[in-house]
Amino acid sequence: MTARHPDLYGRPVCFRDFVGGRNLPYDDNGHGTHVCGILCGNGRLSGGKYRGMAPGASLVVGKVLDENGDGKVEAMLAGMDWVLKIRTRYRIRILNISVGIGSMEEPGRERILQRKVDEIWKEGIFVVCAAGNKGPGDGSLSTVGSGRAVTVGCHDGGYGLNNPGRCETYSGRGFPGGAVRKPDLVAPGTDIISCNVNCYGLRGRFMNAYVAKSGTSMATPVVSGASALFFQKFPCMTNEECKRKLQYTATDLGLPWNQQGWGMLNVWQFLN
Repeated sequence: MTARHPDLYGRPVCFRDFVGGRNLPYDDNGHGTHVCGILCGNGRLSGGKYRGMAPGASLVVGKVLDENGDGKVEAMLAGMDWVLKIRTRYRIRILNISVGIGSMEEPGRERILQRKVDEIWKEGIFVVCAAGNKGPGDGSLSTVGSGRAVTVGCHDGGYGLNNPGRCETYSGRGFPGGAVRKPDLVAPGTDIISCNVNCYGLRGRFMNAYVAKSGTSMATPVVSGASALFFQKFPCMTNEECKRKLQYTATDLGLPWNQQGWGMLNVWQFLN
């Protein structure tokens, strides 16, 4: 992400680069800035119109993707170990993983990733993972989201039904009738407007401040942000309690389980 966007000023309290080893926060792709804006942008440049889900939340950012949006398993694992190491210092409660990983040639590396996510969950950090954009085939779910974490797919409800590029058409899906039913739920992810890394100041005004992006990476921070509000309201709740509340309050869309999970995120029901 970038600390330059006014909607995110002062928000990152810690940054670590697992790609280029740089010390100061930066974003050479735009993905991270957009995700951070969905999570907790304050909407300053839009008069609050494009405010994030939990605008009072702080950010601890680990950069694991390069300028092309690609990453390595080693960077992912190093980032997860870092989160575990600093979780107490920065009171980390939620880990948002807006990274989709397809099937790898080495099953052993998949299991290492899954075990690491489960380890983080057991340490009391609520993990929310993207279902990935390799759908809509059965079993196209991202490797990272196949364990205990809350896995988020894409669906926009009645919005954009005539849009052939809507995110539900490529959102990762689990296996029908599988022992582990995934994804857990879905959230909007098509043309989500959030912070643009390429915004710039001109004569006291910021231009090009927001941009629309689509994918499960955008749907995931919608759920992470809602979960941040949940833990703010119910600080004594456990990971499992929050996960069950997300599932049980979701709105059933009448779609196959391996496409929608428990249904669409229902923030009102979730928080009440």
